[in-house]
Amino acid sequence: MNKVFLIGNLTRDPELSETQSGVAVCRFGIAVNRRSGTSDGERKADFYNVTAWRGLGETVARYAKKGNKVAVIGNIELRTYEDREGTERMSVDVIAQDVEFLTPRGSAEDGADYSSAPAATPHTERKKPSLQSFDDDGDIPF
Repeated sequence: MNKVFLIGNLTRDPELSETQSGVAVCRFGIAVNRRSGTSDGERKADFYNVTAWRGLGETVARYAKKGNKVAVIGNIELRTYEDREGTERMSVDVIAQDVEFLTPRGSAEDGADYSSAPAATPHTERKKPSLQSFDDDGDIPF
């Protein structure tokens, strides 16, 4: 099974583009803090390149910005490529299946524009169901 769960902060603004066939693809990076640091107390982080396709990619590009905290669920993909000097390199990428935005709306560190996002209905506006009263004459129905 190839499945990865990552929680981290975007290291750059998402970059949305299209393939030649018109499929939306969004690429972004996240920094994930390690549980343990170095002996001098400095925290370490791992950096991952993430790719989100189609509607998921469009949503990430629209609402996420550098610094936002996100949860990414996906799978790891290894790919090889040739660098400028002709040396073969390997890259570890995460292909996102789901991205959840963890930075609260309107927080100081949130740079996303939620103005056109659908507003959530507050709990206080929900109608409470009405219950019908019944006559309990004390008889057991069975």
